[in-house]
Amino acid sequence: MARAQLTLSSKNYSSWSLRAWLLCRMAGLDFEEVRVNIDDPDHRQDLLLLSSSERSPRLEHEGVAVWDTLAIAEYLVEVMPGAYLLPLDRAARAHCRAVSGEMHSGFYNLRSALPMNMKARHARFKIFAGARPDIARVEEIWTDCLGRYGGPWLFGTEPTLADAMYAPVCTRFRTYDVALTPTSEAYCAQVFAWPLMEEWTAEALKEPEFVVELEVEF
Repeated sequence: MARAQLTLSSKNYSSWSLRAWLLCRMAGLDFEEVRVNIDDPDHRQDLLLLSSSERSPRLEHEGVAVWDTLAIAEYLVEVMPGAYLLPLDRAARAHCRAVSGEMHSGFYNLRSALPMNMKARHARFKIFAGARPDIARVEEIWTDCLGRYGGPWLFGTEPTLADAMYAPVCTRFRTYDVALTPTSEAYCAQVFAWPLMEEWTAEALKEPEFVVELEVEF
């Protein structure tokens, strides 16, 4: 049987590619990576939040093609139930889906003001006022989950869908030197020490592609 294929965009710039990759690795799926050219106009617009691509991230598995990171997550929950991408408890599982869906559909000001760029560091970055409520809401979600389920991950002792969804936010906060509460700082440190994140980060830092629009300190 052919291996699954996961089509990805830039590892340095694409938060949705990171989320899908984390989920596939967490699920234990055997897959090969297929990279798209970020100079392709469709994918460049996707990185700049000007459009949404159906080609990355995109999972092809056993004759099924599924795109959109949250759809990929739900597919993996179905086909790899032993991976426990969602909590076992029904109430916690619903909560996990809710905060993951909130990240999937919201936080536009955060995304546009603090685009993902894992190579960059902008000390004392002036954060657009419209992004501050988004940052506060992310920290509220993290504080609630960590307090309710005991940490060190958002839903307890193992990473779940929610951690994959919020991991790119940790990289944004580091890139743009966002001041965080001690609880949020500790959670981001947990994410950065995650072996899967260390692997992705090492590859992102070696990536030669360059999107000039995302390198300007605006």
